[in-house]
Amino acid sequence: MFTIKERYNIDDLLEIMAMLRSENGCPWDKVQTHESIRTDLIEEAYEVCEGIDNNSPEMLREELGDLLLQIVFHSQIEREEGNFTFDDVCNDICQKLVFRHPHVFGDVKVNGSEDVLKNWDALKKESKNQESYSETLECVPKNFPALLRGEKVCKRASRAGLPINDAQDTVKSICDDLKKLEFDGEASQNQQIMGDILLKFCNLSRILKTDGEKALTYSINKFIMLFSTLEKTASSKGLSLDSCTDAEMKELMDNVFSGQ
Repeated sequence: MFTIKERYNIDDLLEIMAMLRSENGCPWDKVQTHESIRTDLIEEAYEVCEGIDNNSPEMLREELGDLLLQIVFHSQIEREEGNFTFDDVCNDICQKLVFRHPHVFGDVKVNGSEDVLKNWDALKKESKNQESYSETLECVPKNFPALLRGEKVCKRASRAGLPINDAQDTVKSICDDLKKLEFDGEASQNQQIMGDILLKFCNLSRILKTDGEKALTYSINKFIMLFSTLEKTASSKGLSLDSCTDAEMKELMDNVFSGQ
């Protein structure tokens, strides 16, 4: 019999999930699989990021709980299969943290964050039995958002010694590629060139220590707000965007987008 409390802890969460998945539990929860709730895990991770971006402790607290639920959910499914438990998950991450922080839990000396990152990469290669830097690039998950994957691949290539750390050289290379675009050319050729340009932007974002995903999300949101203002401005003048003349559209855009 489950005891209702005023305050719960992780043990209670594990018990609740086990009950939901039990024979007499929730009809929905007990039929879920890793595949059926895969998207939920991704969505909850993005909502955690939204809580961070909104600088909202209340939202962050709630979304971290939702994300934790997904981890417990997947762990319970594997527990039922006899493969591993939530405790095994906790044990594995603890062992990983101790192993990859010998400067904290051992006698390795470091002189700052750069040394820590070099040691981390070396220890990661060792623990994953990676014999080449190519393998470290290949193991960046292919289902990452493309911008994030591009930045991570470029970061690992840079740490391997590839000379791709000069912002001005990268900008020049991007400009050279832009000139290669054929405005009346084949889409497949332009797609390849665009891919090269976007990857170089990923590398430029890494060099400038910006977050490409966050920067693009911000610009998309800003564009949506400006577009909404544009549409409202047109409506106030008795106009509809899809029926504006070129001159009318130019005047509207000059008024709304100027200074942006």
